[in-house]
Amino acid sequence: MADCPVLISRPGERAGPLAAAIEARGLSVMRLDVMHLEALPEEPATRSAWLDIDHFHKVVVVSPFAAECLIEALDRYWPQLPVGIGFYAVGASTAALLHRRLGVRVHVPSPSGGEDTSEALLRLASLQALAERRVLLVAGEGGRALIAETLAARGARVTRLAVYRRCLLPPPPAMQVRLAAGDYRALVVSSGEILEHLARWCTDAALNQPLIVSSNRLATLAGRLGFRFPVVASGATPAALAVAVARSSAPEEADVDHDDLEKG
Repeated sequence: MADCPVLISRPGERAGPLAAAIEARGLSVMRLDVMHLEALPEEPATRSAWLDIDHFHKVVVVSPFAAECLIEALDRYWPQLPVGIGFYAVGASTAALLHRRLGVRVHVPSPSGGEDTSEALLRLASLQALAERRVLLVAGEGGRALIAETLAARGARVTRLAVYRRCLLPPPPAMQVRLAAGDYRALVVSSGEILEHLARWCTDAALNQPLIVSSNRLATLAGRLGFRFPVVASGATPAALAVAVARSSAPEEADVDHDDLEKG
């Protein structure tokens, strides 16, 4: 077991920091590469929203890739960022990206809440009374409707922009064999869509291995799918997931690293 890798399913460039955080604890990592993210072609309605972004009171960004798409559009259409917009992010990584590239303050769930989720974001005081507030939600194609529906129920006029699509891929044949045999130290998943996808290749051997997830919602889903040992990390950041990986395999290794989630 000492030589078994930790399998990570985070797509794209975001897998790099997660792999590095886990490897810094002396653990080997293998990437599953089962989801590809691609930006959608810009439709007229999307272009109109970018041009009118100064008409929105709040902008909610659901993921780092959505943030990348937003930043690229603002670079094209707004040489100087309009003032007075409140930016919100689901997750510290998304918030950090927006702050670093746009120089804006970003509202995120409090780290004391122990969650890096849509539900935690929706508990923020500034997202409660939204009568006639215009909110732009920047997200991927499909996905959960929770944020849009909740904000609309609170009185907001919500415009949802789908700026990218998620394409699921089967694991490479060697990875399918590894999953079926449970031949890994832990499996790290921070997406419900990926978790449901990977469950198709997980036999009893895999279902009995540690599964590291980023929220209680995912832990509940994991239980329904048959995973017997879900471990809930304190969030979806690389540091939080790496701590949970270490706890799942060697508790004595898991006594450091807490990300500062205040961005800006």
